[in-house]
Amino acid sequence: MTPILATDLDGTLIPVTPMPPPADVDSEYRANEPSGAATSDSALAERAALATFRRLSDAGKIEIIFVTGRHPSSVIGVMRDEGLPSPQWIICDVGTTILRRVSDQPYHPIEAYVNHLDSIIGDFTTAYLRSKIIQHADLSPQEDEKQGRHKLSYYCDAAKLSEYVARIDSQIDQLGAPYRTIGSVDPFNGDGLIDLLPRGTDKSSALDWWANHRVAAKEQIVFAGDSGNDFAALTCGFRAILVGNADRELAARVIEHHQKQGTPDRIYLATGLATAGVLEGCIEYGIISQSAIE
Repeated sequence: MTPILATDLDGTLIPVTPMPPPADVDSEYRANEPSGAATSDSALAERAALATFRRLSDAGKIEIIFVTGRHPSSVIGVMRDEGLPSPQWIICDVGTTILRRVSDQPYHPIEAYVNHLDSIIGDFTTAYLRSKIIQHADLSPQEDEKQGRHKLSYYCDAAKLSEYVARIDSQIDQLGAPYRTIGSVDPFNGDGLIDLLPRGTDKSSALDWWANHRVAAKEQIVFAGDSGNDFAALTCGFRAILVGNADRELAARVIEHHQKQGTPDRIYLATGLATAGVLEGCIEYGIISQSAIE
């Protein structure tokens, strides 16, 4: 039975430590770059780990599935730009889209999952919902490619994120719409982000649905993440890895949950950053052997 690594991308499978510039790069440029042996060692460890995942995935030694908030075209782009493995399956759009690729064909949505989410929202399409959400100057719809059949997304002032989430939640309740609101802050530019998703839908529920569809046991799957929107997947019964760059408050919450549930063996706190931490956890759980990377 092939082990399965279900992994978040940003801050998790994608390396977070930039490679130091070559020795012959202009000294003024180098002075503005992260420096020191620790930075170099971390960058090399992450990229070596990524190469290991690509090799083992290509050899069929491990099955990798991405579980990300990114939209499909963004996932495809970062796969190319970062040299990520090419999985057969991708869960994206914060759990509202599941894609599959067979052989060298393009990725396509899984119709059974589309139907599953359709059954949740009924007549409350995102187009209808968008027409009912009261607009304000600093609440604006995200780009078309970031919207979806089952996902409605906005930008807002990060300082007013809680205020907007509460207001939209109130509007959803008044409409009786079967949606939930998720607020977050873009780690790259600080924008406030709001996603409206079918009720009960997130990365965790999508991964659980996929496991049932794929007929994969929870014991076969290891999930890796780093941020708050990974909390449900880190605590829903899969063996889990929290990478070393994850927020310590999140780590404390995850540990507390597993201690209360009596499942401390289902969470591993890695010391390695991002990709290196994922590999460290995979070795700890025995889904990748030490000999496989030597």
